[in-house]
Amino acid sequence: MLDSASRNTSVGRLSSRRRGEQVLHMYNMKIKLMMRILLLCFLSCFWFRLSFAQNATTDPSEVRALNSIFEQWDTQVVSGQWNISGEPCSGSAIDGTNIFSLSSPAIVCNCSYGNNATCHITQLRVDALNKRGVFPEEFVALRYLTSLSINQNYFTGPLPAFIGNMSALTELYIAANSFSGPIPKELGNLTELNILDIRSNNFSGTLPPELGNLVKLEQLYIDSCGLSGEIPSTFAKLTNMQMFSASDNPFSGKIPDFIGTWTQLTYLRFQGNSFEGPIPTSFSQLISLNSLLISDIYNGSSSLDFIKNLKSLTQLTLRNALITGTILSDIGEYQRLRTLDLSFNNLRGRLPSSLFNLISLESLFLGNNSLSGSLPSQKSDGLQTIDLSYNFLSGPLPQWVSTENLVVNNFTFDSSNITLGLNCLQRNFPCNRNTPRSSFSINCGGPQMTGSDGILYDADDSDLGQATFRVTNTEWAVSNAGSFLDKDTPPPPSLSETFAQVTGTDVTPALYQTSRMSTGSLRYYGLGLMNGPYTVTLHFAETVYESRISHTWQSLGRRVFDIYIQGTRRTKDFDISKEAGGVNQAVVRKFNVNVSENYLEIHLFWAGKGTCCIPNYGDYGPLIAAIHATSELSPKISDFGLAKLYDDEKTHMSTRVAGTIGYLAPEYALFGHLTEKADVFGFGVVVLEILSGRPNSYNNLDPEKIYLLEWVWTLHENDQTLGLVDPRLTEFDETEATRLIRVALLCTQGSPMARPSMSRVVAMLFGDIDIGTVILKPSYLTDYDFKDVTTSLTSRFLVEDDTPSTSSKGRNVRLNYQSGGNNASGVSVNVTQITAS
Repeated sequence: MLDSASRNTSVGRLSSRRRGEQVLHMYNMKIKLMMRILLLCFLSCFWFRLSFAQNATTDPSEVRALNSIFEQWDTQVVSGQWNISGEPCSGSAIDGTNIFSLSSPAIVCNCSYGNNATCHITQLRVDALNKRGVFPEEFVALRYLTSLSINQNYFTGPLPAFIGNMSALTELYIAANSFSGPIPKELGNLTELNILDIRSNNFSGTLPPELGNLVKLEQLYIDSCGLSGEIPSTFAKLTNMQMFSASDNPFSGKIPDFIGTWTQLTYLRFQGNSFEGPIPTSFSQLISLNSLLISDIYNGSSSLDFIKNLKSLTQLTLRNALITGTILSDIGEYQRLRTLDLSFNNLRGRLPSSLFNLISLESLFLGNNSLSGSLPSQKSDGLQTIDLSYNFLSGPLPQWVSTENLVVNNFTFDSSNITLGLNCLQRNFPCNRNTPRSSFSINCGGPQMTGSDGILYDADDSDLGQATFRVTNTEWAVSNAGSFLDKDTPPPPSLSETFAQVTGTDVTPALYQTSRMSTGSLRYYGLGLMNGPYTVTLHFAETVYESRISHTWQSLGRRVFDIYIQGTRRTKDFDISKEAGGVNQAVVRKFNVNVSENYLEIHLFWAGKGTCCIPNYGDYGPLIAAIHATSELSPKISDFGLAKLYDDEKTHMSTRVAGTIGYLAPEYALFGHLTEKADVFGFGVVVLEILSGRPNSYNNLDPEKIYLLEWVWTLHENDQTLGLVDPRLTEFDETEATRLIRVALLCTQGSPMARPSMSRVVAMLFGDIDIGTVILKPSYLTDYDFKDVTTSLTSRFLVEDDTPSTSSKGRNVRLNYQSGGNNASGVSVNVTQITAS
């Protein structure tokens, strides 16, 4: 029980609490009353002003100009927003609504002129309506216009000189149109401009020096606008610049040193230009920079010393910029850094552990350098995107590694991490060297599919992150490394799909309806391949952009990238739609390459060129529909005339079997028994390959078609022999084709005695003698579970591939090879020109 003192104390505390609550309540009531009074005053002033505005009238000359402009552009006003036919300065045009929150088209007026009796149009917006036309001269009548935005239409023609008379402009947006011709020097008369955006147009010529007069300019966007040449020295006067972006233009010369005096700069982007290095050391003064993106520099290397004071950076991209030296030891002090991309440079040394523990860092791209050492044992949880590919890193993998892009290094593996498949993508590409294959095919971005060319394309339909890899059955692999330009927007998907019909292809059109994309570097690898020459066929179709003939801003996109194969650039500035003659049209590129280390690398590389944001942000970089790589169908000359390389008495080989897998007769492959009939067998295989347009063994085909000899006999026994012929041959002599197949079947008989001599083969091909009836199916097909006896059984005996023998060249058989043929190898053989020696 509480005593009286305690009760009094409690009552006193309670009374004190109640008095406090009453005071707080009264205070809140007063605040609410004051807010209501302020709101009432604001509304009173607003309605007072609005009442005057509603009584004011728009300048008649401006009404006429606006109506003429809209008539030329075939533009109608959104119903109920404001009145174009009567009083334009009404409704949302005068109620204080921000123009960029209004539906386009929209205007904003100022009705305070002439003692609140006259309204002038101060802002005009006609965005994303796909309007067509030119820049009308009636704009000059809009003398009070401070903001003009006509982005995302299809306006054409030049930007006229009279635009220099629109002297009140502070903001001019004309991005994503089709304006052409030079930039008028009169644009430099708009000295009140704060923002100028001319991105994604078709201008030509150079930047006028007169633009240096725009000393109030704070934001300048000139990406993908078509201009070239050097940045004028007069731009040194633009010291109020805060955001400057000039990518995807062939600007040349050195990056201006005077940019280092733009100390208010927060955003700078130079990518896909033709600038020479080094990066100016004066950039160390740009301490306000948040985003710095420079890539694709020619000549002149730079170190990272110039960024030592740029501790406000949140995004740093110096990609393919000839950066040398080491990563800064104090990189851990860049506490605001979210994205760091230093890929495709010449950095060396070890990885600073502090880099992996930056709390703010989310994406790290250091691929294609010369970094060494081991990976740190820990990293921050926020660092989810990591590309360290193509370096010289070594040692075991830490526990945090999963599917980060760590390909082509020197890591060591154990049973706990070998399941990742990353072991197959280290510098020695070790997988499947003992059981090499001769081809691989991929439906990039899509499901497994058999094309009308008879090729089975493997599925490649799983989404890839910005820096990751995937190995498929250790036969082929894919890796991606591409930082996304906009750090505040989720990156685009790596798969693209269209339901539009793709034309211009003799392969199944559906193969082109799915594609894989990358915002940087996309690589495919063929693993465990036989060494030797290959034909690489790449299938493309631009399925993201709209057709140019649609005359819409969505059709203005340009996708540009480079194609490297086996580390050599084979095509620069490849533009799919340009090469194909339009969008949704197929284009095929074939390359002859050599495989010497049992792997093949196909690399599609974005070098900063092409539009970035049409139709959507992130629609840029490589895109590919399908890949087919196969060993060339060109058996070595040493595979024929083998019997004449040795003395007549040497009918058995006791050391090793010489020749190319797939063309050797069973008796020679199994027992080393060598006669001239071994050459006849190889010739029969080549004839079948030429007719079918495929290799003698191809694992990507349907099971019943994998082994050519087994398939042709199945067709022959079912009276479907002509089903062997390459489906791409739309016209051919069926009688001649049948004769060739029957001769080939005789040539590939199991018993050497059952095969004709080469002279008799020639006579049968010319029709001088009857072929006869092929009755017996070879014993190597009937007596064994056939798994390509000419390949699998000989592989045990082959020590190494022979190189072409000069002593055998031209002997026994001569094949007349012609480039540009219709079979899968690109080799055409005129069988009627075969002669016996």
